[in-house]
Amino acid sequence: MKRTITHLADGRELIYFDRRDDADRSAIDRRTLDPRPVASELRYDPLTEEWIAIAGHRQTRTHQPTGTAAECPLCPSSETRSTEIPAYDYDVVVFENRFPSFSGNFGTYEQVGGLSEVRPAAGRCEVVCFTSEHDSSFSQLSDAQVELVMEAWADRTAELSAVEGVEQVFCFENRGSEIGITLAHPHGQIYAYPYVTPRTKLQLGAASRYKGHLFADVLAAERAAGTRVVAANELWTAFVPAAARWPFEVHIYPHRQVPDLAALTEAERAAFAPLYTSVLRAFDGLFGVTMPYIAAWHQAPVRRDRELAYLHLELFSIRRAPEKLKYLAGSESAMGAFVNDVLPEEAARMLRSRVDH
Repeated sequence: MKRTITHLADGRELIYFDRRDDADRSAIDRRTLDPRPVASELRYDPLTEEWIAIAGHRQTRTHQPTGTAAECPLCPSSETRSTEIPAYDYDVVVFENRFPSFSGNFGTYEQVGGLSEVRPAAGRCEVVCFTSEHDSSFSQLSDAQVELVMEAWADRTAELSAVEGVEQVFCFENRGSEIGITLAHPHGQIYAYPYVTPRTKLQLGAASRYKGHLFADVLAAERAAGTRVVAANELWTAFVPAAARWPFEVHIYPHRQVPDLAALTEAERAAFAPLYTSVLRAFDGLFGVTMPYIAAWHQAPVRRDRELAYLHLELFSIRRAPEKLKYLAGSESAMGAFVNDVLPEEAARMLRSRVDH
């Protein structure tokens, strides 16, 4: 793999990840861009003990251009059009988000009174372009391309974990207009948070109280039961959790406990690729329509509880039937109390029947 660092017209960092050592990445950003926005505010909610990012500048971010490559800012540049990627082609690209929720470009922050503390939303937000092909999707990537994406994820996890003040690195993909994506090009994001996220705190709190290793025992129990296993190989298992929150939800675990993506071996990265894309295709095959989904890598915090954590991917869709979505209404949104309309065992059976064998 070749890794090339360059910068965009407003100073943001861009990194090319190439399979070829002779890839030419000398193209420059020809655009004139506005100055980068200052970092958002973080405001503390004393009732939930959570930090909330207040990012008003994100209201102006690019939202659903025509959907064609002709207006897509994530496609390669051309002689007549400049995009976020100056090169005329690319394999995988990572760059700093133009409209970040977290960044190191600090402004002035005033306390607002009450019981809420205000501080800068320090950290970093990056965009990961999985392929230069506008009309593709992660499920259509070759195994080699998925491995290159994983190389990029691992690289960014390691580098962002070393940034002062970063407490957790989160790699994820939002897919589908139903999820709320603003750009259709196959891409994901990476957030480097200045705190440990609420979901991770909950999981690691449960793990610390459990007598044994909670994540490993969950994986072992699901493999032994078998009824909710969707796909597996020698190094990974994909299963629907027994208490799934979402209509179609799959967790994918490596068989070896590792804290984060950077700790995976080359063999583990290679084995993940065909299993994951097969599960994604099974999602799309359920109802004959493109499935909206969120794919979320759960990694260990940077500085605490790393021995408790267990890297895994949580993939879920809000679609529960061909023309029906799962909306987070009163119980879920107000109380955080989920009600799932699909029996997890039935969801596993439906997905398993469509996984490539």
